[in-house]
Amino acid sequence: MLLGTHDHTIDDKSRLTLPAKFRRAFEGGVVVTRGLDPCLVAYPRDEWTRSLSRIADLDSLSGEARSLQRVVYANAVEGDLDKQGRIVIPSALKEYAGLDRDVVVAGVNDHLEIWDRAAWRRELAESEGRTRDVAERLAAQRD
Repeated sequence: MLLGTHDHTIDDKSRLTLPAKFRRAFEGGVVVTRGLDPCLVAYPRDEWTRSLSRIADLDSLSGEARSLQRVVYANAVEGDLDKQGRIVIPSALKEYAGLDRDVVVAGVNDHLEIWDRAAWRRELAESEGRTRDVAERLAAQRD
């Protein structure tokens, strides 16, 4: 399970060093793509394969499903960690997420989110105000 939040930097060669505690999960490779929020998501290759079933199972006759599939699949890049635990972030993905140098790497159970540090702080501030309401709505849906 990938948990925790870590401040990191992207170097001049567009490489991001993953926090040491996450590296073992990515020994089999990494897939990075656009997140649904203004961030990137990085999956261990085996988790990526499992998570794709939800998107692949969407009805391809639906225009919305096709749009989502295009965004996720067409922007995904596969890679491997180098000996220092770094991954290369392609410029198109950096631009999408507004990443420059200072980033936050957040563990979100089966994947990582990579955020611009200032954008992460704004997201947290907005989310914290909604968390209780969201939890109550989700609990009510289960009843």
